[in-house]
Amino acid sequence: MKKIEAIIRKSKYSKVKKALHAKGINFFSYWDVTGIGHEKQGHVYRGVAFSTNDIQRRLLSIVVNDEFVQPTIDAILKAAKTGEIGDGKIFVYEITDAYRIRTGENGGKTLK
Repeated sequence: MKKIEAIIRKSKYSKVKKALHAKGINFFSYWDVTGIGHEKQGHVYRGVAFSTNDIQRRLLSIVVNDEFVQPTIDAILKAAKTGEIGDGKIFVYEITDAYRIRTGENGGKTLK
Protein backbone atom coordinates (compact mmCIF):
# COMPACT_ATOMS: atom_id res chain seq x y z
CA MET A 1 0.00 0.00 0.00
CA LYS A 2 1.09 3.54 -0.68
CA LYS A 3 -0.02 6.96 0.48
CA ILE A 4 -0.05 9.60 -2.23
CA GLU A 5 -0.10 13.24 -1.22
CA ALA A 6 -0.65 15.80 -3.94
CA ILE A 7 -0.52 19.57 -3.57
CA ILE A 8 -2.47 21.11 -6.44
CA ARG A 9 -4.01 24.39 -7.52
CA LYS A 10 -7.47 24.89 -6.02
CA SER A 11 -8.76 25.70 -9.50
CA LYS A 12 -7.77 22.20 -10.68
CA TYR A 13 -9.42 20.27 -7.84
CA SER A 14 -12.67 19.50 -9.68
CA LYS A 15 -10.81 18.20 -12.73
CA VAL A 16 -8.47 16.07 -10.58
CA LYS A 17 -11.40 14.65 -8.60
CA LYS A 18 -13.14 13.59 -11.83
CA ALA A 19 -9.93 12.02 -13.15
CA LEU A 20 -9.46 10.05 -9.91
CA HIS A 21 -13.07 8.82 -9.99
CA ALA A 22 -12.56 7.72 -13.61
CA LYS A 23 -9.62 5.55 -12.43
CA GLY A 24 -11.69 3.98 -9.64
CA ILE A 25 -10.20 6.09 -6.82
CA ASN A 26 -13.30 7.09 -4.88
CA PHE A 27 -11.98 7.57 -1.35
CA PHE A 28 -9.55 10.31 -0.36
CA SER A 29 -9.23 13.27 1.98
CA TYR A 30 -8.38 16.85 1.15
CA TRP A 31 -7.55 20.09 2.92
CA ASP A 32 -7.15 23.70 1.91
CA VAL A 33 -3.57 24.67 2.70
CA THR A 34 -1.34 27.70 2.47
CA GLY A 35 2.30 27.41 1.52
CA ILE A 36 5.32 29.28 0.33
CA GLY A 37 6.88 28.41 -3.01
CA HIS A 38 8.56 29.79 -6.10
CA GLU A 39 5.34 31.22 -7.50
CA LYS A 40 4.63 34.83 -6.62
CA GLN A 41 1.00 35.88 -6.65
CA GLY A 42 0.19 39.50 -7.22
CA HIS A 43 -2.98 41.11 -5.93
CA VAL A 44 -4.62 44.41 -6.66
CA TYR A 45 -6.62 46.14 -3.96
CA ARG A 46 -8.25 49.48 -4.75
CA GLY A 47 -5.89 49.99 -7.64
CA VAL A 48 -2.74 49.29 -5.65
CA ALA A 49 -0.74 46.20 -6.63
CA PHE A 50 0.99 44.19 -3.94
CA SER A 51 2.64 40.79 -3.79
CA THR A 52 2.31 37.99 -1.28
CA ASN A 53 4.38 34.86 -0.79
CA ASP A 54 1.47 32.90 0.70
CA ILE A 55 0.01 30.58 -1.94
CA GLN A 56 -3.40 28.90 -1.59
CA ARG A 57 -3.45 25.23 -2.61
CA ARG A 58 -5.38 22.01 -1.98
CA LEU A 59 -3.70 18.98 -0.39
CA LEU A 60 -5.04 15.54 -1.36
CA SER A 61 -4.27 12.47 0.74
CA ILE A 62 -4.94 9.15 -1.00
CA VAL A 63 -4.10 5.62 0.21
CA VAL A 64 -4.16 2.95 -2.51
CA ASN A 65 -3.09 -0.63 -3.08
CA ASP A 66 0.11 -0.97 -5.10
CA GLU A 67 -1.64 -1.65 -8.42
CA PHE A 68 -3.40 1.73 -8.22
CA VAL A 69 -0.28 3.83 -7.53
CA GLN A 70 0.73 4.64 -11.11
CA PRO A 71 -2.85 5.16 -12.43
CA THR A 72 -3.46 7.56 -9.51
CA ILE A 73 -0.27 9.52 -10.19
CA ASP A 74 -0.98 9.63 -13.93
CA ALA A 75 -4.52 10.94 -13.34
CA ILE A 76 -3.27 13.72 -11.06
CA LEU A 77 -0.42 14.69 -13.40
CA LYS A 78 -2.72 14.94 -16.40
CA ALA A 79 -5.62 16.74 -14.68
CA ALA A 80 -3.59 19.19 -12.55
CA LYS A 81 -1.07 20.36 -15.15
CA THR A 82 -1.16 23.89 -16.52
CA GLY A 83 2.50 24.05 -17.53
CA GLU A 84 3.12 27.06 -15.29
CA ILE A 85 5.17 27.42 -12.11
CA GLY A 86 3.00 26.47 -9.14
CA ASP A 87 1.25 23.39 -10.56
CA GLY A 88 2.16 21.49 -7.40
CA LYS A 89 3.92 18.36 -6.19
CA ILE A 90 3.15 14.67 -5.65
CA PHE A 91 4.71 12.64 -2.82
CA VAL A 92 4.51 8.85 -2.41
CA TYR A 93 4.95 7.11 0.97
CA GLU A 94 5.06 3.46 1.96
CA ILE A 95 2.18 2.32 4.20
CA THR A 96 3.04 -0.70 6.34
CA ASP A 97 -0.51 -1.55 7.43
CA ALA A 98 -4.09 -0.32 7.64
CA TYR A 99 -6.99 -1.32 9.89
CA ARG A 100 -10.72 -1.09 9.40
CA ILE A 101 -12.02 0.08 12.77
CA ARG A 102 -15.52 -1.42 12.36
CA THR A 103 -14.34 -5.02 11.72
CA GLY A 104 -10.72 -5.06 12.86
CA GLU A 105 -9.60 -6.26 9.39
CA ASN A 106 -6.13 -5.21 8.33
CA GLY A 107 -4.08 -4.99 5.15
CA GLY A 108 -4.96 -4.01 1.61
CA LYS A 109 -8.53 -5.35 1.82
CA THR A 110 -9.39 -2.44 4.13
CA LEU A 111 -9.18 -0.12 1.10
CA LYS A 112 -12.02 -1.85 -0.79
